[in-house]
Amino acid sequence: MTEEIQKKMQKELEIFNGVQKEYHKAVALKQQLDSQLNENKAVKEELLLLKKDAEVYKLIGPVLVKQDFEEAKQNVAKRMEYINKEIKRTDGHISALENKQEAIQENLNKLKSDLGSLKVSA
Repeated sequence: MTEEIQKKMQKELEIFNGVQKEYHKAVALKQQLDSQLNENKAVKEELLLLKKDAEVYKLIGPVLVKQDFEEAKQNVAKRMEYINKEIKRTDGHISALENKQEAIQENLNKLKSDLGSLKVSA
């Protein structure tokens, strides 16, 4: 009986570690998305400071390519919209992983107390 509980605990620990790795990846992705969003907000603010006839260039690889002013504003707005959607999706994923971690933690605690009560009674 004790070995069975220990095997269950080992399996739960492996699952928990996998969920933790996935959680850390999701948090890193969210940080990256936040950084991209802030960068795009700065670009949007800079574009708002420019006059309508200003020349705008976009860096593509090692080359600066001239871009239409309105097109540049639209691209930044679309990029920000996409990043915001990705942030919301990632937030949902992170909270699901947090819930999963809590459930696994509860299972581990229950198995630990079961194992402890078995050892005491033995």
